[in-house]
Amino acid sequence: MSEIRLYVTVTEKVANDILELMTSFFGEEDYAIATTEIDEKNDVWEASIYLMADEEAEVHERLREMLAEDFSSLEIESEVIPDIDWIAKSLEGLTPVRAGRFLVHGSHDRDKVQVNDLAIEIDAGQAFGTGHHGTTAGCLEMIADVTRAERPRNALDLGTGSGVLAIAVRRLLPIPVLATDIDPIAVRVAKENARRNGIVSGIEFRVAPGFHSTAFGKYGPFNLIIANILARPLMKMAPQLVANLSGGGSVILSGILASQRWKVIAAYNGAGLKHVRTIWRNGWVTIHLRG
Repeated sequence: MSEIRLYVTVTEKVANDILELMTSFFGEEDYAIATTEIDEKNDVWEASIYLMADEEAEVHERLREMLAEDFSSLEIESEVIPDIDWIAKSLEGLTPVRAGRFLVHGSHDRDKVQVNDLAIEIDAGQAFGTGHHGTTAGCLEMIADVTRAERPRNALDLGTGSGVLAIAVRRLLPIPVLATDIDPIAVRVAKENARRNGIVSGIEFRVAPGFHSTAFGKYGPFNLIIANILARPLMKMAPQLVANLSGGGSVILSGILASQRWKVIAAYNGAGLKHVRTIWRNGWVTIHLRG
């Protein structure tokens, strides 16, 4: 069955506003949502939601209702997605990304690694997290700062995706890391990426929705928890996340639009954490909090 993309063409600011709306309306359902820059010079962006063809009529109507109050003049367009590995295709030709001391690169850019780089090799695959997105890059920068200042004894990468953040922690410190994801494919890809980067021990990869796994009790509580997910689930899981944090430990949160920053901070303040610092990248933020 074909996959469909429903999208609207807008400015960057409106695209971010609509992405926040879609996160609220569809964030807990099995739909991918995204914003894409089409024309930098003329500030043309697309905000999209991806679905199967037999869901088009229903989702189109829900999207129209979602846009009705503030964006009723926008035309919802539809595109049939060919049967192509779009993740791999979208990463073709991407240059290495620097975030603090880290250099995230594909196998074709190994020659770009310099002597003092903490290099992480991640090729196009089926899991989120190549360093090119502002949330991943922000997390890498924050991880370097927090581990240098606090020297945690163990860490949790919640929603590990490609495994890049768990790999980054192990590159910095020889401490045990638990890396979990709701998606079995992501966990498999993350394991492969760890091996690709010479890490054969020290990271325990587990399939786990939220905090529903015996692994959290076995390997926690954690001095450092990293969660690069989305604002809404991060706020919802604040009490559970903090319950798995060691006293005085640090939390790094991302997948958060700049406009959602204060809501997330408020949720974690309510759970007993204090805001330390925020990094801003391309309309997204990475937040450091401490117990």
